[in-house]
Amino acid sequence: MSADTGPQTRVVAGRYALGEVLGQGGMGTVWLATDRVLERQVAVKEVTFPLHVTEEERAILRERTMREARAAGRLEHPHVTTVYDVVEEGGKPWLVMKHVAARSLQEVIEERGPLPPAEVARIGLHVLDALGAAHALGIVHRDVKPANVLVGPDGSGCLTDFGIATTTGDSSLTTNGALIGSPSYMAPERAHGDEPRPPVDLWSLGATLYAAVEGRPPFDGGESMATLMSVVSEPPAPMLRAGPLEPVLRGLLTKDPAQRSTAAIARSQLAAVAAGNASAPKAPAPAPPPPPSSPGPIPGGTAERIDAADLLALASASRALLGSVARDARDQARHIRGTRRERKESRPVVKPAPPVPPARSKSRFRFKRRWVVVPVVTTLLVLLVLLVGAALAIGAFFD
Repeated sequence: MSADTGPQTRVVAGRYALGEVLGQGGMGTVWLATDRVLERQVAVKEVTFPLHVTEEERAILRERTMREARAAGRLEHPHVTTVYDVVEEGGKPWLVMKHVAARSLQEVIEERGPLPPAEVARIGLHVLDALGAAHALGIVHRDVKPANVLVGPDGSGCLTDFGIATTTGDSSLTTNGALIGSPSYMAPERAHGDEPRPPVDLWSLGATLYAAVEGRPPFDGGESMATLMSVVSEPPAPMLRAGPLEPVLRGLLTKDPAQRSTAAIARSQLAAVAAGNASAPKAPAPAPPPPPSSPGPIPGGTAERIDAADLLALASASRALLGSVARDARDQARHIRGTRRERKESRPVVKPAPPVPPARSKSRFRFKRRWVVVPVVTTLLVLLVLLVGAALAIGAFFD
């Protein structure tokens, strides 16, 4: 029996009796259900796809969801909603998961507004641990966002919804180049068409924590392509409330995956913030106080389909933008070199002064004069005395 709305209890796969709706999103509806075989409560997700997905892509996504949900069923971690079963009914995949008495992080933000950095850091640590367990099994989530993080009454975080997860190294099923995901939380390399690797989840974690502490996503262009262009080519919106979380978020939101913070670095930084041991980065000038926070819907969290043609246009625009930046940098460098050359040429040429012979020492001159003049004067005086004495002697003789 399908899960269409009706007065009778709806049962999926002859086993899971659906009850109240726990949540709805772009990728499906989650129901609280009862497993009639094991007599326990479970969460059952009816997986749907964006409206603009073609029938061929829908079939591929359905098969991939079935396959990858089974792979996610291998995950057993306290911060992961365990996948118990995956069935197909009415042409749709249905994921049967452990029921967690919690609300999504998106609901919490929309109700309370921006959360304190320490509280966000604790949630981030739990999600990071969940991603580590998934990555160890070769599973990339690909859709980490506030709607897919559950927050328990004790403030603990739990990662859910591996509906579009992928196993690394296995790309046998594709959607003809189309991209499925939430642009505001999508890593730049995904927009470039690169194969999803663990760093894409770290980027999405950074964007999720950013939304939690700031009350808005780091990138939001209003529509999917404008948002993706911002993700690829622009820095995140200025942080007004992140405080000690700012270095963590900047590290996770580094566009080059090779330069992005690793899980180990992020864990160390988040632990320091959660324990209150991290300080906010020093600003060069006092920042204006942030505007009053107001709870409300968080934009950008809906999963969308982005055509291959749109991705090619995005790549072309990105290259053009980077080329323009490079040209501006080259022109600036040439201008600086030209200015320096003009300054150098306009300087007057100063010829070096001829060497000045060393001054003769006055003491040495006086020394030489004394040893020449004194003997001559002495000799003359002696001769004069002798002549006078001779004259007197001759005069006395004739007298």
